[in-house]
Amino acid sequence: MSHNDTVPLYQSSQSDIDEIENMMSEGFQSGPGTVLPARPPSPIRPSIPVTSSPFVQSNLPPLPPPSSAAQKVTPAPPVPPPPSGNFSGGGGSSEGGKGIGGSGFGSPPNTLTEPVWDTVKRDLTRIVSNLKLVVFPNPNREDPGKALRDWDLWGPFFFIVFLGLTLSWSASVKKSEVFAVAFALLAAGAVILTLNVLLLGGHIIFFQSLSLLGYCLFPLDVGAVICMLKDNVILKMIVVCVTLAWSSWAAYPFMSAAVNPRRKALALYPVFLMYVSVGFLIIAID
Repeated sequence: MSHNDTVPLYQSSQSDIDEIENMMSEGFQSGPGTVLPARPPSPIRPSIPVTSSPFVQSNLPPLPPPSSAAQKVTPAPPVPPPPSGNFSGGGGSSEGGKGIGGSGFGSPPNTLTEPVWDTVKRDLTRIVSNLKLVVFPNPNREDPGKALRDWDLWGPFFFIVFLGLTLSWSASVKKSEVFAVAFALLAAGAVILTLNVLLLGGHIIFFQSLSLLGYCLFPLDVGAVICMLKDNVILKMIVVCVTLAWSSWAAYPFMSAAVNPRRKALALYPVFLMYVSVGFLIIAID
């Protein structure tokens, strides 16, 4: 596009330019002292009412003021003080301590600081209770889990040592060797029999089985004492047969209930064989 070319303007733009030129020419003609009349003000537009509240005012009547009773805050009840007394659960002077100890709450009794005689008495009571449940007839023999729920190893250890000492006292020579053989036979035999039951799929705890087999030695202990006092072969055989049957009868319900009925013979035969070995040892020692 060249400089000589012109672009036509619109009619409105041309009129504005003409108006501006007329105003400039009038200003120059009137001189500097004259003031042009002011442009008439634009008409007033209707204004939109603006409120500071974002919500529209409601025509509903205002709520009544809250009563003074509702404004009052109810005070919380005071916390009662803790009851005084001994909460050890054993021999407390107050009734509150006895109630907590009997219901199982609070700290358990400390057995490390109790007198030695109390510990021995508690262990002897447990041994006598388990001995009654295992060896003597009672209703709980039908439920092996209930009979030896509170099992221990002090009773079996005592019966094994007592049987070894009785056999060593009955022997005329090599008493220490007799005790060692008897103790090793009973201890190792109980462990092997327990492993046999577990390998057969028996549902019994290892130490619970050891405890059971140890308590079943009580009739053989009684037979060994009788044979030590009466040196008679026929009497020994009768006593050993009776005590052997007693021990087998005591171990039968527990060992048979622990394994599958099809494997009952595999679990009971080793037990009977160990008790027979102990019986022959009682008869043979002179």
